[in-house]
Amino acid sequence: MRKVKEGDVVSIYCVGMLENGEIFEKTPEGQPFYFQVGSPEILPGLSEAVIGMEEGEEKEVLLSPEKAFGPRDENLIREIPREALSLDTEPESGMILNLIVDTPQGEMQIPAQVVRVDEQSIVLDLNPPLAGKNLIFRIKLVGIHEQEELAV
Repeated sequence: MRKVKEGDVVSIYCVGMLENGEIFEKTPEGQPFYFQVGSPEILPGLSEAVIGMEEGEEKEVLLSPEKAFGPRDENLIREIPREALSLDTEPESGMILNLIVDTPQGEMQIPAQVVRVDEQSIVLDLNPPLAGKNLIFRIKLVGIHEQEELAV
C-alpha cells in the first residue's frame, strides 16, 4: 500500500487538543481536511506526522511549539495609543481583536489579544493564541490524492 511522502496531497480527519485535553480544532464529520505535505501554510509537525502513513491509518502525535505555532515572543506584546485603533466596542482584557494590516502582499488579518486597557493606551499580545504550547493531534489518514483531483 502507498505511503505518504513529501509533496503529496492528503486528506485527514483530525482533532487538535491542548495537553489538558481541551479541544481547539476538530474536522467536521464527513469533511476531511486537505493539504499538501510540506506546504509552508501547514504546521511543520502536522506535515511530518503524516509522512509514512497509509490510507486508513490512525495515530496520535505531540507537537512541540517549534513544530506548531512557535515559541511565545515577548517582543510581540505591544502598547499602542487608544486612538490608533478604531473600535466598535470598548476593549476589555482578554478580548481578541482582528487587526487589519497592510502588507506588501495585501491586507492581512492578525488576531491580537487585549492584555490591558487604560485611558491612554491598549496593550496587545500579537502572538498566535497557541504559541508556546505543546499540541496533541489525533490523525486519521483518509486518502492520498493526485493534485489534479483537487484542481476541480
